[in-house]
Amino acid sequence: MSGIVVVYELEQPAAGPPPGAEGVPRRVHAAPAAPGQSEAVGPRTLCGKDTFAMTRARRTPSGEPGEPWYPDEYTSAVCPDCDAAMET
Repeated sequence: MSGIVVVYELEQPAAGPPPGAEGVPRRVHAAPAAPGQSEAVGPRTLCGKDTFAMTRARRTPSGEPGEPWYPDEYTSAVCPDCDAAMET
């Protein structure tokens, strides 16, 4: 599963996040890595969203059969379109 980067679409509170606080993932997406840069995120997720305002996850998909590509704690926030693309 090399070449895939996990990114978070973060919640955007109306007042903005407190200084130094990390946002809460509203949705977890998969995106191809930027060409020639396995750690850099490409411009679009597998579902077609722009990755510009998204945050790269620390986790990298293991590529092991049966292992999820997303962090377990965010299972309920996984983008269904990205998940379907990862299944194919």
